[in-house]
Amino acid sequence: MTTSDTAANPKPFWLSENFAPVFSETTEHNLSVTGTIPTELKGRYFRNGANPPSGKSEDWFLACGMIHGVELDGGKATWYRNRYVQTPLLEEETPSQESRMKLENSIANTHIVGHAGKILALAELSLPIEVSKDLDTHGPYTFDGKLKANMTAHPKICPVTGEMLFFGYSFMPPFLTYHRASASGELIQTEIIDVKGGTMAHDFNITENFVIFMDLPIVFDMKLRMEGGLGIRFDEEYGARLGIMPRKGTSNDVIWFEIDPCYIYHTMNAYEDGDEVVLDGCRLVGYMTEDMVKPPLPMLYQWRMNLKTGAVSERQIDDLGVDFPRVPDSKVGQPYRYGYTAEFGQETPTVVAFHKYDMPTGSKTSHHLKNGRTGSEAVFVPAAGGTSEDDGYLMSYVHDPATDKSDLIILDAKNIENDPIAVIHLPARVPAGFHGSWIAD
Repeated sequence: MTTSDTAANPKPFWLSENFAPVFSETTEHNLSVTGTIPTELKGRYFRNGANPPSGKSEDWFLACGMIHGVELDGGKATWYRNRYVQTPLLEEETPSQESRMKLENSIANTHIVGHAGKILALAELSLPIEVSKDLDTHGPYTFDGKLKANMTAHPKICPVTGEMLFFGYSFMPPFLTYHRASASGELIQTEIIDVKGGTMAHDFNITENFVIFMDLPIVFDMKLRMEGGLGIRFDEEYGARLGIMPRKGTSNDVIWFEIDPCYIYHTMNAYEDGDEVVLDGCRLVGYMTEDMVKPPLPMLYQWRMNLKTGAVSERQIDDLGVDFPRVPDSKVGQPYRYGYTAEFGQETPTVVAFHKYDMPTGSKTSHHLKNGRTGSEAVFVPAAGGTSEDDGYLMSYVHDPATDKSDLIILDAKNIENDPIAVIHLPARVPAGFHGSWIAD
């Protein structure tokens, strides 16, 4: 998402207000809390985001990553930490294209996930970076030398098998490569997927038996790349399609479904419904076109692809500008009822509300942030002994402009319209960022 400087706004949005970086790494123990933290919550909430150490960055997506974490234990918030992911790029005020192209030199700014006892900080053009539960950087993680290419920032962890499924994309052939890691963290499958060219494939999804690739018309332009910035543009002639492949399949097994041109940064979930594979995600139209003045707002859509007839249909679920969709980890790739999104403001991707969608009906309930407070992606955390899909909590960092500090709020996922059940007061500001995870002990 890019925008130009103006006289009224001398800085781009990603260096302004709560998008602006913070420059101190802070540790504080025994945080103050308003309300009650459920005693069952034992673990850490981590969230990643771009935080240029120089205060300068060509784009929101291109700055080095800083992770903000809160540890919960026994109804207490035992610590807050924020740490840069240590990478050679931190030493360069404006990292060169040559530095960025090295696999081990990850900006590691997009996501942080836990799998097979490892905690991985992710950015999609590099190797994952392993960090500790205290946010110390261990370094590039290669699955015992088996991963020799970049890894998406949006892997999917199957709640049934424990496998982690992921992919990587590239400016140069092979343009798309699929990987599957076992529940124990062993890389057991790598497949090159045949596509027409290099496209920005930010996300994908899984079902119980399949993976779904998104081959969409945001293409790489090496001339633009060398000039700085993201180096991408919309190419209507490229076309748009979704590819369905058995999890253990090869490129020859992919069934491609042509869809109306669009871009999808983030998918909510996918599942199987008889002969159909269903994909829910946030659809953008007019993104990175020549006449784009500001990024369009993503809207929640559903695609249905029939594996027997080859038919595909799409429908709009809501006309609200939402993104950062999440479901409970236990529902990834499975039929589900509830999905959670963040609502963006009209001018910038500032989170002003959270929404809970009842997907079969399209209805939603909402939690609107008040008094100028702004949030981040909301992550679902299950309640102990839950009996329904929405038994659990939503966690998000929320910035308060009155104090210029942030809180970690905990909402009751069954009743998100209510005030938070707990507000954990942090000693610092957490800039607006990207994605995070709850990693339980």
